[in-house]
Amino acid sequence: MEEDKILVNIRNAILMKSPPGANITGVEFEGPKIVIYSRNPVVFFEKNESSIKEIVKTIKKRVVIRGDPEVRKNEDETVEIIKQIVPPEAGITSIFFDEISGVVEIEAEKPGYVIGKEGQTLRRILAETLWHPRVVRTPPIHSATIAQTRSLFRSRREERLRFLRELGQRIHRNPIFKNVYVRMISLGGFQEVGRSAILVQTPESNILLDAGIKPSGNRHDEFPHFDLPEFNVDDLDAVVITHAHLDHCGALPYLYKYGYKGPVYTTEPTMYLMKLLQEDYLKIAEKSGRPLPYTLREITDALIHTYPLGYGEVTDIAPDVRLTLYPAGHILGSAMAHIHIGQGLINIVYTSDFKFERTKLLDQANHRFPRVEILIMESTYGASADRLPSREETEQTFIDIVKKTVERNGIALIPVMAVGRAQEILLVLNEAIESEKLPEIPIFIEGMIDEATAIHTAFPEHLSYSLRERIYRGENPFTSPYIKIVKDASQRRDIISAGPSIIMATSGMLTGGPVLDYLQLLAEDPKNSLIFVSYQIEGTLGRKILKGLREIPFIDPYGKVTIKELKMEVYRVEGFSGHSDRGQLIRFLARITPRPNTVVLNHGEKSKIRELKSYIERRFNFQIITPQNIEAVRVR
Repeated sequence: MEEDKILVNIRNAILMKSPPGANITGVEFEGPKIVIYSRNPVVFFEKNESSIKEIVKTIKKRVVIRGDPEVRKNEDETVEIIKQIVPPEAGITSIFFDEISGVVEIEAEKPGYVIGKEGQTLRRILAETLWHPRVVRTPPIHSATIAQTRSLFRSRREERLRFLRELGQRIHRNPIFKNVYVRMISLGGFQEVGRSAILVQTPESNILLDAGIKPSGNRHDEFPHFDLPEFNVDDLDAVVITHAHLDHCGALPYLYKYGYKGPVYTTEPTMYLMKLLQEDYLKIAEKSGRPLPYTLREITDALIHTYPLGYGEVTDIAPDVRLTLYPAGHILGSAMAHIHIGQGLINIVYTSDFKFERTKLLDQANHRFPRVEILIMESTYGASADRLPSREETEQTFIDIVKKTVERNGIALIPVMAVGRAQEILLVLNEAIESEKLPEIPIFIEGMIDEATAIHTAFPEHLSYSLRERIYRGENPFTSPYIKIVKDASQRRDIISAGPSIIMATSGMLTGGPVLDYLQLLAEDPKNSLIFVSYQIEGTLGRKILKGLREIPFIDPYGKVTIKELKMEVYRVEGFSGHSDRGQLIRFLARITPRPNTVVLNHGEKSKIRELKSYIERRFNFQIITPQNIEAVRVR
């Protein structure tokens, strides 16, 4: 078979470049990586790892060294050795052995102590046990999502390893066709916000960038145009998910329902957040009586096929395509996707949702890339009027609204997406209370916000520098005593009757979730405030209220409709958006390095894209393309 020949050629090249005494017993594909099994893996790490560097240079693929099963220490011995090598400050909470792959997974409260300076502790564990160590963080706040996912990977490790080996064969196959063209097919998210999906197609490969839903959509436009003749799940080489918001990942399990068996590439935080939000999407659909587009089984299938990547990690995802993810500054784990096609044929950067400004939660989005000819950029705030106030002004305005509300014995209700805005607002509120800008009032959170926040605490290295340093010093603002988690719906009336407070609940656009119950209870009291802090998509209840709707229909579990008059103060505080405003979009275009030849605008309403296109054409020397959904554009 062709796959066997490819692996034999790789193995022969590795044998030629391996150090004396390596005693290699096996070479296997494992997704994009090549795994080398050795009876003496330590020799690969001598002389500044020169032999590994030489192998990588020769085969042009990522390499992992593992000990042969026959020479590994037994599990009990290995546990003792790890405990002797790793200082107690690491706070090891569990050690799991995957005897199939030869990986020992060490879960610790402080992974840095397990890794050691420049990875010295990890290399010592490998040298003394011949198990390949992998370190994961124990979240400071327990996360059921992370625990369940890690348990899933462990229980189905044989299936996952089989998938990774088959994936490796597919990625490393010899190309059949020459790269003579590259096409981009807009399946969703063009001239609209929602259901983001872009198919990048070469003669050899098909890569899907995002697979979202439209939160406000009906059954006819909720999902991307997967019915186009250019799209076939059997032909897909890979799906890249840029972040966990449903308008970018909500349709992913739908692909597995209809036969997709390939990989999903994303960051590790996105992998967990994606599971959380997709499962909640099903719960809301079931509660509202809508047909379920997929089941928990398909969400699990997507997880099993997910291959998490770190920022800056260059990865082969098809014979002619390499992927690199860069920080997008939008939400935890959000990424810009850099797609390198062919041997320098063309480079595409897909920004997805990005924030070109530092926030309390995240650092600014990346703007430096190795090469870029085509830039696909969001346009959510592309109109000339879409200039957000400064962060300082935004925070002050927000705190003033909350303060006035509690001073008149009211309750501030803040609809938030569980991921991103919720954590940013928690940081702002906690800091305001600590600095006495607000009185010591409870901040009640409900609707996945606590679970999403727990996931944030597991990845401090993905957070802003200042927040990361605070967490490393043991000053975790997410464990503040002012934050109160609502565990049961029966608590809601007691919370409201207890007096002034802040309530943060999902969903951020009032499309479902516990925020609707709070809104029904609070709507008719003018002392209360409804504060929107994130973008409201056209067609959502949040957008309708901002447009002036004041008679709100609520449906009880028995289908009875109740109309409530909205007498609350309604505010819109836009400076917290995780999207770049008009000025930040232009600043990004001015600073992106290197400069692209062509800019494709997506993820924006028609009027905003039209305005942004007109301005960019006047100021920059870019070709501007503004496709509509279902259009195919040849970009090379």
